Amino acid sequence: MTLANGRPYLAIPGPSVMPDRVLAAMQRPSPNIYEGPLADLTETLWPDLRALAGTAENVAIFIANGHGTWEAANANLFSRGDKALVLATGRFGHGWAESARAMGVEVEMIDFGTSTAIDPARLEAALRADTEGRIRAVLATHVDTSSSVKSDVPALRAAIDAAGHPALLAVDCIATMGCDEYRMDAWGVDVTVAASQKGLMTPPGLGFVWFSEKARAVTARSDLRTPYWDWGPRADAAEFWQYWAGTAPTHHLFALREALDMIGEEGLPNVWNLHKALARTVHVAIDAWGAGNPAIALNVADPAARGHSVTAARFGSPDAARLRQWTETEAGVTLGIGLGQVPADGWLRVAHMGHVNAHMTLGALAVMEAGLKALGIPHGQGALSAAAAVVAAEA
Repeated sequence: MTLANGRPYLAIPGPSVMPDRVLAAMQRPSPNIYEGPLADLTETLWPDLRALAGTAENVAIFIANGHGTWEAANANLFSRGDKALVLATGRFGHGWAESARAMGVEVEMIDFGTSTAIDPARLEAALRADTEGRIRAVLATHVDTSSSVKSDVPALRAAIDAAGHPALLAVDCIATMGCDEYRMDAWGVDVTVAASQKGLMTPPGLGFVWFSEKARAVTARSDLRTPYWDWGPRADAAEFWQYWAGTAPTHHLFALREALDMIGEEGLPNVWNLHKALARTVHVAIDAWGAGNPAIALNVADPAARGHSVTAARFGSPDAARLRQWTETEAGVTLGIGLGQVPADGWLRVAHMGHVNAHMTLGALAVMEAGLKALGIPHGQGALSAAAAVVAAEA
């Protein structure tokens, strides 16, 4: 017998749970892509997307996933032979660096491992050492989806300013947009990238790039831009088709409009606080399990350096893989794989991003504890009580 029949719960860090409202918004015939309601709807997206990222400046939408937004940012930021300084806190920091290298950009990497945040002092030192000013931009990840490490973005801007360096600051918010607090203008960020399938609760396929006027001016000479990846026409389209370099992503736009409405109705600060509370429920549960088994532990020891949208944790090899298989096949809860961690079968990730509430997160934790018991994996007691206490306190 299986207890997995019924509606499954995809507790992975993207694609996230799709709200019924978003799904329903997509169930309509294809619209006119030249004029009329779709064009009118699109004009309503721009102010809400700016508010979401905390900027009054420019935003472009690409028909792409998060990897596509890296390429879009690279194409506009750099020319061949330019230099990027990449600050890595997990697999996706390395991924952005690999994208840049493949496009002909020279990459200097500072690797902070997979469990600690970016050290601003090391960033400042690296920029001071660049006496010729070759580094055109600093590329950093707000929260790396693989490690769940969160870095202090305002501190990165302060380090760049302290070094007196002209480098632009570009930040990957793919795992955090609509989940963790983010204020692009107030924090001094020049370029921000994100995607639709995580905190924005929309199917994979839309990539977002916000960029400042400073970034537009500094990168005007880039020779990596192609017609598709040029952010200029997408931000300042004279005709509707130019927003998309062709056919509009029609049903994604209906979905995105509904998702932004849901975020607006809840209020962005409330959305941030919800994710913070749900993250804490996961953190206290894993801490409690780990009290009875040193093989079980959160990947990030410092609470201030933990993202609020996803939690990476060690459960021991091969127990993490066994637990993931059990929760999916026996109870209908799919957990994220251990990505970028060694050994991969010793790690898993629990997502709590987007359209998720207390009963979903508590339910996932209860299923995980049932799996630990069913598989005979040693663990400490009191995890579910500790998680429930967080929910009670926050409510």
